[in-house]
Amino acid sequence: MERDLTTGKIMPQLVRFTIPLVLGNIFQLTYNAVDSVIVGRYVGKEALAAVGICNPIATLFILFLNGLCMGASILMGNQFGAKDYDLLHRQISTTMLSGVVFSVFLSVFCIVFAHPILLLMQVDASILQMTMHYMRIIFAGLLFTFMYNFFASTLRALGDSQSPLYFLITSAVVNIVGDLFFVLYLHMGSEGCAISTVLSEALSCLLCIIYIQKKVPVLQLGRKWLVFDRAQLGKTIAYGWASAMQQATVQLGKLGIQAIVNSMGVSIAAAFAVVNRIDDFAYTPEQNIGHAMTALMAQNKGAGKKDRLKEAFRCGIRIEVVYGIFIFIVCFLLADPLMRLFSSDAEVCGHGATYLRLISFMYLLPAITNGIQGYFRGIGDLKVTLISSFVNMGVRVIAAVILVFVFSLQIEALPISYLVGWIGMLIAELPLLVRSYRNYDR
Repeated sequence: MERDLTTGKIMPQLVRFTIPLVLGNIFQLTYNAVDSVIVGRYVGKEALAAVGICNPIATLFILFLNGLCMGASILMGNQFGAKDYDLLHRQISTTMLSGVVFSVFLSVFCIVFAHPILLLMQVDASILQMTMHYMRIIFAGLLFTFMYNFFASTLRALGDSQSPLYFLITSAVVNIVGDLFFVLYLHMGSEGCAISTVLSEALSCLLCIIYIQKKVPVLQLGRKWLVFDRAQLGKTIAYGWASAMQQATVQLGKLGIQAIVNSMGVSIAAAFAVVNRIDDFAYTPEQNIGHAMTALMAQNKGAGKKDRLKEAFRCGIRIEVVYGIFIFIVCFLLADPLMRLFSSDAEVCGHGATYLRLISFMYLLPAITNGIQGYFRGIGDLKVTLISSFVNMGVRVIAAVILVFVFSLQIEALPISYLVGWIGMLIAELPLLVRSYRNYDR
């Protein structure tokens, strides 16, 4: 159900809003990680590498759609906070219609051009066909991915972060069962994992639609679902393009890193596929805290409550720092057993453990940057998030190229390059944060 975030104590609200986001993403990451666990243990490191290579490519295109959803959710939060329900309804229908068209276009594009995209990524010839088949199946389900993310972001903009959690839990269970069925019983390898993922995404989308039609009156639009407002699309794009480009910039940076990793051989590519899964589990809650800050701040901005907006930022940063310290301890101490969950190959596990121990020291930095980005999204200044992310990824890729190809470092080069990128990001963000924060005192 929708929830007004413009009244009440901020810290409890922020925690209550964040927890379902974190749990939801953990379940989403779980059914992605299950693919890697089952493929790594029962198919082989080649299939594991193929799955790992496809993930950043798929994520890049999905993030364009998520950028649209993010821009729209900020506007929805403002409209809901201001109680402007007519504008809110037009915003919702316009976002859905435009997103459906865009997701279908991206699906067709990526299915048709899968082969040249993978060649551009320098994918090893031995796993090229396997990777291409996995990629095409994943992109066939892109519409379901958009629809779920749209409905989930809309519910969160209305103050409901809990309901999408239940849909993800169900979808995660279905994906695990599907992986076991398609891979272990039907022996379909990585393609079976892709089919299972698409089916689970379709289910989460369907559950969202059923829930909204039965439980969320403000989203029961009827024929209004077909209303397309060009003016609102323009505003959404004005907000969403910066969010989309910011997320795309992040993913392009990851693709650049992936291309460097692909040049190191199959064992390191497989190890990197695993640590990316683990890294997602560690890093995503930091993003979720930032998204919770965004939702709370957007509603309060719409309601004109500046003091609550500032307090939401301060509370969010405190939560980010505590979590950053916690995840450092977990990843440093459990590097070896975490790697063994995914692979029994000694070489793969050795490379991965080295990466995890090094990256664990650095999780406090993205905790702070995610909090700052949550602040700027909440006040509607998405250009700052774009600029700082561009600095982060640009510096990161350059550092990785130098460390790998000049100094001949292996997987240990990647955490070091990430550290350099996050430092660059903070240098770009902090002066803008101080100036913006002071303006709210006036």
